[in-house]
Amino acid sequence: LKSLEIEEKINKIRWLRRKNPAHFLLSTNDKTIKLWKVTERDKRVEGYNTKEENGHPRDPSAVTALRVPVIKPMELMVEASPRRIFANAHTYHINSISVNSDQETYLSADDLRINLWHLEITDQSFNIVDIKPTNMEELTEVITAAEFHPVECNLFVYSSSKGTIRLCDMRAAALCDSHSKLFEEPEDPTNRSFFSEIISSISDVKLSNSGRYMISRDYLSVKVWDLHMETKPIESYPVHEYLRSKLCSLYENDC
Repeated sequence: LKSLEIEEKINKIRWLRRKNPAHFLLSTNDKTIKLWKVTERDKRVEGYNTKEENGHPRDPSAVTALRVPVIKPMELMVEASPRRIFANAHTYHINSISVNSDQETYLSADDLRINLWHLEITDQSFNIVDIKPTNMEELTEVITAAEFHPVECNLFVYSSSKGTIRLCDMRAAALCDSHSKLFEEPEDPTNRSFFSEIISSISDVKLSNSGRYMISRDYLSVKVWDLHMETKPIESYPVHEYLRSKLCSLYENDC
């Protein structure tokens, strides 16, 4: 048994679509997801009949006349309150949360599993991806990021440390271990090196608002993919090309 220290940090924040004047957001640390409500108050009610101004109930026999309460302006107050806590569903550290376009469900992903939650249900989630091998010695890749499609509520993508992105359709099966599409750029044999595998690991993936394109980030570059074309990205932007010659020293000092 290993006891792990959970750092005081928030890995991801995702806003929910607004339904009323309050804002709702999901936040996650390494293990626990919370739903927060953020509200603003700039008015207060004065002149209650059944309670004093300090909030204590008034003696009914002391109420001799009825008055209409009035709303008065006050100094702006912003309050954040945790509404729900979604815990105990992940063995490994959570790296992603993503709210579905139906605004009812969301996913949370750790190194080896992706779970599907309903925003109203805190004590139960459904495992939709599980890449954990029966023997952990055979582990070859981990999940690095996951995100729902912005329009189609049944589609989501997840990226891996092997440099692949998988698109899954929840209509096909309850457990989406077999993907519908696999996006991977074939490696140029002339550029192959000891570091190829490490630098091809995808650290984040995002879908465009239209849902047609996808952007992935690996160690040295950003790639734009068309969801209709799996063979190669349509655009590639070198971001840290100058680091290519320094990979050896970066590797040695764990950067």
